[in-house]
Amino acid sequence: MCLRTEIDGEIVRKPKGQLGLLHPRLDVVEQIIQDWPESCVSLFMKPLGTNNSQAVTDVTWRRLFGALTKDGQALNLQIRRMIVHAIETGMLSKNTRLPSTRQLASLLGIARNTVTTAYQSLIDEGFLVSRERSGIFVAAGGNGRIKARHQADAVDDWSSRFAIKPSGLRQICKPRNWLDYAYPFLFGQYDPALFPTNNWREAVRAASSVKEIQGWAGDMIDDDDPDLVEQLQVQVLPRRGIFAGKGEIIVTIGSQQALSMLVQLLVGPTTAVGIEDPGYPDVRNMVSLATRNIVGLTLDRHGVLPDDDFVSRDVTFLTVSHQCPTTAVMPLDRRQQLLQIASRENVVIVEDDYEADLSIESDGDIPSLKSLDAEGRVIYVGSFSKVLAPGLRVGYIVAPPPVISELRVLRRLMLRHPPTNNQRALANFIALGHYRQHLGRTGAVMLERANLIADRLPDLVPSCRIIRGQGATSFWIEGPPGFDGRQLMDLARQSGVLVEAGDIFFADPLAGRRYLRLGFGSIATHRIEAGLFRLAKLIEKSVERSGTGLRDHGRQPGCHPAILV
Repeated sequence: MCLRTEIDGEIVRKPKGQLGLLHPRLDVVEQIIQDWPESCVSLFMKPLGTNNSQAVTDVTWRRLFGALTKDGQALNLQIRRMIVHAIETGMLSKNTRLPSTRQLASLLGIARNTVTTAYQSLIDEGFLVSRERSGIFVAAGGNGRIKARHQADAVDDWSSRFAIKPSGLRQICKPRNWLDYAYPFLFGQYDPALFPTNNWREAVRAASSVKEIQGWAGDMIDDDDPDLVEQLQVQVLPRRGIFAGKGEIIVTIGSQQALSMLVQLLVGPTTAVGIEDPGYPDVRNMVSLATRNIVGLTLDRHGVLPDDDFVSRDVTFLTVSHQCPTTAVMPLDRRQQLLQIASRENVVIVEDDYEADLSIESDGDIPSLKSLDAEGRVIYVGSFSKVLAPGLRVGYIVAPPPVISELRVLRRLMLRHPPTNNQRALANFIALGHYRQHLGRTGAVMLERANLIADRLPDLVPSCRIIRGQGATSFWIEGPPGFDGRQLMDLARQSGVLVEAGDIFFADPLAGRRYLRLGFGSIATHRIEAGLFRLAKLIEKSVERSGTGLRDHGRQPGCHPAILV
């Protein structure tokens, strides 16, 4: 004989002899149901009566969970987030009755256990409440619907109050939805297929034990995670020939913050600064906000020349391993010459080694400028953004102790210290051997892609000059006179191909009009060839319209009048 009772808003039949209070925990209720004889289980999808004002239709639930996707977070986490959001924004008010686990699972086409897990977590956290013989209800309302509020602006002209106007400077602009494009030949982004997901999860789990959390959860004030500093000293920096002692390393939120802090510390209104031209636009912008005493340093096919412009500077910002954006690799003898002249003229050098460690080509055998520095005048900037993932936002500076000490105080005034949980997870990732494994795997893929592009592109765009220094993850392309790289970038984007216009890297955009940067770190290898064909057609059509080609160059083709190839 079976007796009728109600569980989670559903009418079920329960064997005689098992009467009693139903446990409010959903997992217990589900277990009771599983233990019943199949012949005694009869579930009806008819909800219990409820106040009409609290009734929610299937259409509403479909709308509430419309963004549910099986390609994103775990489904139970998505359900929890959506319900919490609906409660906090007032979409679900107090005492609103939710569908039963069976109903919602059927509605969404997912497993019932998934819904049960989500409901139980929200009950444990106080968002929902399980009422015996009634169902699942919203326990308490949130803060109400978020409404846009018009606020009168007491300041008529905010721009007149700004001490600086960074928005007026030319910026690198890339589509935020670049992953939606078929052929993203972008530099500085990453290929999701190459990210070491399982190894990173292991590193994060290792940083999430109670003991580990106690180690990194406190306020470090102006200090860094000692585990990460140790891994930098033992495994990362020695690959570049750098052996940093105590007090010579500070962790930053990517190399961007590192460069910004160094500009603030070293550059005043009268400081003479040398930057590469073409060069990294953000460094040019940072320096221009601090001083007008800026000189664009002379470049050739090996990078910066130690000429009169160089020796007249107090501070210089250089990318010697892969010059940004031309990818030129500075040879060893030039690096030694640069250091000798810097020593004689008392020039401080900031070395931005933005994609160190990734190369498996011969350029990796050339020691970094910092490793050759015997006087401590080279300040080294490194980052994990290019070699692991940009979103990680972990970089570092290696410099003499007096510089690091001052940087710690400066950083504390900004944000105290970078998130220590990220630092500890990265330290675990390196210590477990995952970093070295990742470099080997990713380096091999980058070389394969580079060779594929180098083999195909020259024949596809014979009118252009193509340059890539060994180990670089991008190509620097020079079109013939009259070629407009920015116009080509816009046309290519309309065809699903993303490249970068070269003019942004020049102090004078007209000088860089006919250049493009083509990165390959973010595009899957199997998509490269089709993307090159599509891009090449657009380039050659553009060249035909301009009526010029390499035969029209009055000199041996190079990258810029100041870059002699």
